[in-house]
Amino acid sequence: MMSRKFLFACLLAILGGLGTSPAQAAVPNPVLYLTTMEYYTVNGQNFVRYRYDVLNRSAYGADMFAAAPALPPCGNNHNASRTWVDFFDQGGHRLYGFCALGSPNDLGQIWFSVPEGQVPPSYIYIELNDRQTNTKYRSNLAETVM
Repeated sequence: MMSRKFLFACLLAILGGLGTSPAQAAVPNPVLYLTTMEYYTVNGQNFVRYRYDVLNRSAYGADMFAAAPALPPCGNNHNASRTWVDFFDQGGHRLYGFCALGSPNDLGQIWFSVPEGQVPPSYIYIELNDRQTNTKYRSNLAETVM
């Protein structure tokens, strides 16, 4: 069953797109929602991972996530994808990012984490940065509570 928060996020994303031009409508902004929270431990430190999905991930072409060796690398990865995905808190501070997603389906398994006991931001959003076209697609604000 879908939560009211999820349905509200979908409605906001749809209404937010009503003012876009036909050229912009070809690639929509992502509709982000929280799927689960996981507790895990790395090197003795406990974390909480917040997993998200992009409802309209099928609207993005596979070419957006193809390896792009002609573009600048992501660290030592010279085959980073054309489109990078970054998480931000509601104030615009970057939390985490992905530079090697291989397909739009990978948008269904994105996440960020915080140390256990640390209060997460109330709301987050993602930006898809298509480095080939120099275009950014910003999602709705999504909550960090289930």
